[in-house]
Amino acid sequence: LLSQHFAAIAAAGPIAGPILACQSFGWLPCILWITIGVIFIGGVHDLSALVASVRHDARSVAEIVRENIGRRAWISIMLFIWIALIYVIVAFVDITANTFLGRIEELNGVAIDFNRGGAVAGASIFYLFLSIVMGLVQHRFAPPLWLVTLIFVPATLGVVWIGTRFDSLMVLPAIPYLSPGKAWGLIILGYCFVASLLPMWLLLQPRGYLGGFVLYLALAAGVIGIFFGGFPIQQESFKTWNAPGETGSLFPFLFVTIACGACSGFHGLVCSGTTSRQIASESHCQPVGYGAMLLEAFVALIALSTVMIVSQATITAGRLAPGTIYGNGIGDYLCVVIGKQHRLIAITFGAMAFSTFVFDTLDVATRLGRYIIQELFGWARNAGALAATGLMVAIPALILMTAEPGAYLKFWILFGTSNQLLAALTLLSVTVWLHRNRKPVWFTLPPMVFVMTITLWSLFKQVTGPIESIRTHGLRPDITLMNGVISMALTLLAVSLLVEAVLAVRRGRRTD
Repeated sequence: LLSQHFAAIAAAGPIAGPILACQSFGWLPCILWITIGVIFIGGVHDLSALVASVRHDARSVAEIVRENIGRRAWISIMLFIWIALIYVIVAFVDITANTFLGRIEELNGVAIDFNRGGAVAGASIFYLFLSIVMGLVQHRFAPPLWLVTLIFVPATLGVVWIGTRFDSLMVLPAIPYLSPGKAWGLIILGYCFVASLLPMWLLLQPRGYLGGFVLYLALAAGVIGIFFGGFPIQQESFKTWNAPGETGSLFPFLFVTIACGACSGFHGLVCSGTTSRQIASESHCQPVGYGAMLLEAFVALIALSTVMIVSQATITAGRLAPGTIYGNGIGDYLCVVIGKQHRLIAITFGAMAFSTFVFDTLDVATRLGRYIIQELFGWARNAGALAATGLMVAIPALILMTAEPGAYLKFWILFGTSNQLLAALTLLSVTVWLHRNRKPVWFTLPPMVFVMTITLWSLFKQVTGPIESIRTHGLRPDITLMNGVISMALTLLAVSLLVEAVLAVRRGRRTD
């Protein structure tokens, strides 16, 4: 269960976040926040969310809020989760589309026999088809797990080579009024629509199983490369307190940029949505909930190392996205074992590993968003499922089609903020539940206050930025203005939930 839970929570968040934060603030603040944050905040959040769900008969975080705080708070957190999931989809689709373009400065002028962007896209798509084949085989023939593993895990590595052979098929033709990045974005969103409606046994479960092996191989390559590769650190340990561009000041943006590597509200959805239903004994919550969060931080530290060994000049000149940086780094680490002569295939594997983690997040986020829409509006039938899924895909598509190239950083900051504020709201609901049942709250209250403060501070800055821009340049509909409006909505929802929580505490503790 630990392995399955870890594969479910370890997506692209702990990879892209540290890479972006290191480029803005340096690697030392990132290491400090990842290690301290995961021990005292992230692990506490995941463990307490899992235990709370187990104690509430495996119900979700939203249901825990409804029982312990009230219906109005339940509506607020449902809307908050839905908006947060929209930004998960937007941010991850944009970053993955950049990975499929295959930009890498180090290969400029180098003669290679395949298109790297097409190879990564091909390997990722063949991997998804392989997962479906595995699901069909398991469903139809029910072979023993060892046989399935023996066949499909090596085949997962084989699709990397196959991607390099069919790379030209994945290079999109010129489309009028549509850049290759936006075209890939629409294709990925189409995948989200289909995958979130498929039975879990057909794609989600086999892909999660195979993706776990990809994740462990990437981790193993990272450990070998860090300790035995001899790669020099090329990023500065500390850069500035106030970074230019979208990131802004270290406080609060370092914390929300790193996002899932130290604390993630998405984990609470996984803990209370699926993992709590599989816990055999409550004593297992500690190694599964807290232990998997420690492993998530391990993923974040390895991702951080992949950008530490690249100069900022190389990143800027090549316009390298986080997925490309991670893929290059894991590929270089893997070359310590297989040799530099296989570097091109090795970095293709690294980039495919990143997109594998993204796909795992994207269809889960789309599926969860569809559930929320269906529950809020009572769309219980198949037509309701189709309509809710279409809405979950259409909104990100509209955002991405109107965004300028490389806008993922603007999406990422608000994604990280909403994700960590969701963690604070989860800790808030757990704290109210503990208090009403006469239990100690010293281990959930301080982390909740810290994360709530940081995230509301971040939202405030993202609201005031567009206001200042309107004063200076007038009203201009763009991503910054949209983020400002969404930030205001998230702030109002969070504050309303805080008010309801205070009222619930004032109503008194439970005596039953």
